Amino acid sequence: MSNQPAFDHKAFLTTVNGKPGVYRMIDKQDRVIYVGKAKNLKKRLASYFRKTGLSTRIISLVNNINRIEVVNTRTESEALLLENDLIKNLNPRYNILFRDDKSYPYVCLSKHDFPRLKVFRGKPDKSKGTFFGPFPSAGSIRYTINHVQRMFQLRNCEDSAMSNRTRACLQYQIKRCTGPCVGHTDKQSYQLQIEQAQMFLEGRSSELIDRQIELMEQSSAKLDYEQAAQIRDRIEMLRRVTEKQFVTDFNGDIDIIACELRQDFSCIQLFMIRNGTSLGNKPFFNRAKLDTDATSLIESFIIQHYSNHPAPSEIIVSHNIENVDVLTESLHQLNQSRIRITHNVRDKRKRALENAVNNARQALESYLLSASLLSKRFQNLVELLHLENPPERIECFDISHTMGEATKASCVVFGKEGALKNEYRRYNINDIQPGDDYAAMRQVLDRRYRKRQDSPEQLPDLVLIDGGKGQLGVALDVLEELNILTVKANLRIFGVAKGVERRAGHEEIIDEEMRALNFPMDSPALLLIQQIRDEAHRFAITGHRQARAKARRKSRLEEIPGIGVKKRQLLLNTFGGLQGIQAAGVEELMQIKGINRETAQVIYDSLHA
Repeated sequence: MSNQPAFDHKAFLTTVNGKPGVYRMIDKQDRVIYVGKAKNLKKRLASYFRKTGLSTRIISLVNNINRIEVVNTRTESEALLLENDLIKNLNPRYNILFRDDKSYPYVCLSKHDFPRLKVFRGKPDKSKGTFFGPFPSAGSIRYTINHVQRMFQLRNCEDSAMSNRTRACLQYQIKRCTGPCVGHTDKQSYQLQIEQAQMFLEGRSSELIDRQIELMEQSSAKLDYEQAAQIRDRIEMLRRVTEKQFVTDFNGDIDIIACELRQDFSCIQLFMIRNGTSLGNKPFFNRAKLDTDATSLIESFIIQHYSNHPAPSEIIVSHNIENVDVLTESLHQLNQSRIRITHNVRDKRKRALENAVNNARQALESYLLSASLLSKRFQNLVELLHLENPPERIECFDISHTMGEATKASCVVFGKEGALKNEYRRYNINDIQPGDDYAAMRQVLDRRYRKRQDSPEQLPDLVLIDGGKGQLGVALDVLEELNILTVKANLRIFGVAKGVERRAGHEEIIDEEMRALNFPMDSPALLLIQQIRDEAHRFAITGHRQARAKARRKSRLEEIPGIGVKKRQLLLNTFGGLQGIQAAGVEELMQIKGINRETAQVIYDSLHA
């Protein structure tokens, strides 16, 4: 029991003024549990300590307060921006954080004589190319890139690959590139391809089709029937793609944001329109942690989302925002441009907003349905594993490597609402015998739980180990050495072995007594365990592949002392790659500027060791 006195709110409120600002509520473990803003700090904070009218969630928040820290700001807009920064940096328990850390992808046409078509993430730089987007999902941009390549046959290869090719690649053979790398097309013809691709990406498909018809007629008049047939096929493809492409009547860039609330869950549905073309949509799901409404959620989403991503000129929202002037002023400070937020819209905007609201409602219904299925799986897990209560937190571990190379361990975390992806962790495994999975498992568990020995609230209720009796035995030893099973007596740990046939549905669940538990193949609990184990495997192998690819991208030239970036580039350009350098003798290497006989000998010896 803590001897700290209860928070004296009356004394605290006498020190607070009525100016705008931000407040942080902090618990007895010195963790920030809630961040809020207010136009009048004294009134807002006093509302938390009313004798009546407080919900259960607010009472729970207030009971956890040990102290409150206050920061005054000059304006309410500054308070809104500061609140947003603190929520993102601190991720307080009672605040809603809309997780969208990845930058949205763009289609980029690079600035080269023969521009490259590629996916770009980050802040667009006009000096490096022409950008189209952003696209709300990887699926929508892959769909677009795929059709642009098929219709306009632009190169997508790296510059180094293009400059060193001696014959056209497979993309040319399957008619997805016109082969500029080996001179199968000239700059003028390729530039025409680029102009047509730009028109398509800008949503000017109708104009592009009209131009293609003119070109087809010109080719026919010149009796160039082969060229005319190619253009005819392109027109047909353009028409098919345009039918699937949702082209609106809007001009400019518009985002539509709709919110739906049900059973303490919310869905924010974001539709993105650029140059009159809908680039797709993305849903954001959250569970309410305090009393909230759709207006507050939309306001929080807007300030959090557009502090990471560029805002369009207009944002249409499904609910009226009272402090719209404060919000637009904050967006102006973030984006250095005027942004209009509207709610009462008519005609085509009204229809587009109704479509977004319907999508938000349907997405939330599907999400709640999947959540109810997940609840049934958790309940079945309690029955089959003989647990006292449904686990609030499940952690699963897996090891991935290739013949001992680039060993990675993963820890994925699941709660009653599903995967908690922001709590996933990967671990680099070092200083073990390559391929020793037992040592790798020992290392990751020791690193994971050693720092949590004195914090039972940070420990899971259920631990799953991807492996058989050997890995489970190691896990039990580690937890016993760290005294974890004493700190949290109700913690259970199981191994998930692939079974004799190594097929999905035939897994063996092994308990702490090394007994195999046989679940029915259609058991909801087994499906949940498979889902968690597969996620741990996916997360581990993704990290392993990234590490392995990074290691293999490293050139052997980088390991040679005295060879810097410029000399490496000169060598690669002169000899056409590492194989050419290996084939060169000392005398040939000396022909490179800055390389004397001694250095040439070092290079030769290093590559022939």
